[in-house]
Amino acid sequence: MQLDDRKMKILRAVIRNYLETGEPVGSRTISKYTDLNLSSATIRNEMADLEELGFIVQPHTSAGRIPTDKAYRLYVDDMMEEKEREIAELKGMLLETEGKMDHMLKNVAKVLATNTNYATMVSAPQTKRNKLKFIQLSRIDENQILVVVVVEGNVIKNNMIHIMNPLDEETMLKLNILLNTHLNGLSLEEISLGRIAAMKQQAGIHSDIVSEVIDAVANAIQEDEDLEIYTSGANNILKYPELADQQMVGELINTFEEKQVLAKLASDSIDKADGTGIQVYIGEESPIKSMKDCSVVTATYEIGEGMKGSIAIIGPKRMDYDKVVGTLKTMMMELDNIYHKKDS
Repeated sequence: MQLDDRKMKILRAVIRNYLETGEPVGSRTISKYTDLNLSSATIRNEMADLEELGFIVQPHTSAGRIPTDKAYRLYVDDMMEEKEREIAELKGMLLETEGKMDHMLKNVAKVLATNTNYATMVSAPQTKRNKLKFIQLSRIDENQILVVVVVEGNVIKNNMIHIMNPLDEETMLKLNILLNTHLNGLSLEEISLGRIAAMKQQAGIHSDIVSEVIDAVANAIQEDEDLEIYTSGANNILKYPELADQQMVGELINTFEEKQVLAKLASDSIDKADGTGIQVYIGEESPIKSMKDCSVVTATYEIGEGMKGSIAIIGPKRMDYDKVVGTLKTMMMELDNIYHKKDS
């Protein structure tokens, strides 16, 4: 929904003031907060219109107003369209732990929690192993063949095949050519029964090897590994009164400890990420039930071919969205810089 310039400036002022104080905002405060040079009466009329439109509400009998989820959504969408903030923070903070991925990602979670004063989650990179890149058959001895399967993301899986009769080098070469010619670049769904039948026919007496290689390819593409999750700053949630309800805090802390739900959040954010790699979930929009009173901002980072992970910052709905989005963009850039520094 488009608001006129004056209503938008007043709404921004209400949101910014509430983000800073956590207290309902009155028209007198807004008259001092903005550069509109409007009277309190005029601002009251505009705030009444904003309330009627569902952007602000009056809690209890307070004279002030607080933003609704609808207001936060408009604010975030408007902010995301603006020019990206200059990257000025966090430079070099990750370099000292770049040697090992797990140490680096733990450091990412800790740095973000300290920098934002919210709770953070970082998932280890994972790959969508959809397509086959390469197959290599190698003879180990007279009765064993090593099958090396390389899939997207340069994930490598090894399998041993037992054979009854030894294969000479020429036969091994022909089987390698046959398999790679027919299978390279294909997803599992594209490997049809007709294609498999044609390969078996060309393989002749070695058709059973083709069958076992197809099984190895299927396992390499489909195999799911446990997603590693790193968290930090869960206790930061206690700093915000609106999230300090005992049951609410208990559910949030349990979510961070069990991490299974966070793994789903990471996978979902990667699947849904747009061109910016940033997703913002406000209140009931959150895919995690225990975070329905929070805002969750996620970013997707990529460190190589098909290798993607997710970063999430969890805080109150009055979180400083500008800072959070800017910090996440910086972190994504730093991860990219570190990855390319290693490759150079």
